[in-house]
Amino acid sequence: MITQSIFGYTKSGEPVTAFRLANSSGACAVILDYGCILQALSVPNAQGTFTDVVLGYDTFAEYEENDAYLGAVIGRVANRIGKAEFTLNGKTYKLARNNGENHLHGGIKGFDKFIWAAEVKGNSLELSRVSPDGEEGYPGNLSVKVSYHLTEDNEFRISYEADTDADTILNLTNHSYFNLTGGGTVLNHELQVFAEKFTENDSGCLPTGKLLDAEGTPFDFSRPKALGRDIEADNEQLSFGRGYDHNFVLSDTSRLKKAAVLHSSETGMVMTTLTTLPGLQVYSSNFLTQRKGKNGGDIDRRYALCLETQIFPNAMACLNFPSPVLRAGEHFHTETVYRFETK
Repeated sequence: MITQSIFGYTKSGEPVTAFRLANSSGACAVILDYGCILQALSVPNAQGTFTDVVLGYDTFAEYEENDAYLGAVIGRVANRIGKAEFTLNGKTYKLARNNGENHLHGGIKGFDKFIWAAEVKGNSLELSRVSPDGEEGYPGNLSVKVSYHLTEDNEFRISYEADTDADTILNLTNHSYFNLTGGGTVLNHELQVFAEKFTENDSGCLPTGKLLDAEGTPFDFSRPKALGRDIEADNEQLSFGRGYDHNFVLSDTSRLKKAAVLHSSETGMVMTTLTTLPGLQVYSSNFLTQRKGKNGGDIDRRYALCLETQIFPNAMACLNFPSPVLRAGEHFHTETVYRFETK
């Protein structure tokens, strides 16, 4: 069942609509047509009640005024592009430098800052927009579609599709901040990541192209461990990001595979992330600043964990990485699933 209501208005007076997706168990997701934002995701916990597992705000003004991309779809290219430029077909494209000398999350006005066209299709919500040639410096008219679906089995499914009339680059993700207790620190959450390697970062959290072994390091999540166990370890990679802000190279190369499992012993909730993509950005919200969130709750540093499925960042400068190039005439389609269970 999908219902809708006005969530607020932009500074320019445009209405922002909230769509509520619900299943028969009482789980629900609230999606805004602005930035395809996942504003709320309430799922059953082991105590028989419901926990809203994503950070967010009660009002649209807070989304418009605050940073951090809470719950939004990121594009055209998620994460960082080194020196805010890339070369495609012999031509160099200059982008906004909005993260030091690098380009981050699509630029000054990325996909997270537009109202998308929304259409209810059965039990799914489909959001779409056309990113015109030259938007934020990217080539090609790009038609993008993001579909959200909440299943009867408490799976929150995201499908991304795109087509372009000229060769371009594309790397779409969702930037939700997860907290399986509904608030407070996530350092006691247990995390398992199905990756043997992760990409080395420079001091600006930009991948260098080198793959590092996770085994025996603070980045070894081959078995479940508390997120906070090694986060303060004396490790150069951790110091660069003030914690985890790294792309993990998923070991399984099959289509839809497990990327990570997150567990809270407090609520008994287990969130399994599955994706068709090759990488997973594990971000321990190291740069979140103190503010008020939904229902009077607090948002602060390390109060959530982002598990962003993706193509590896800075891939145009690292030829050993999977390519983010989308050619004219090719169809882009990826899927990500967040599956919720209890134990």
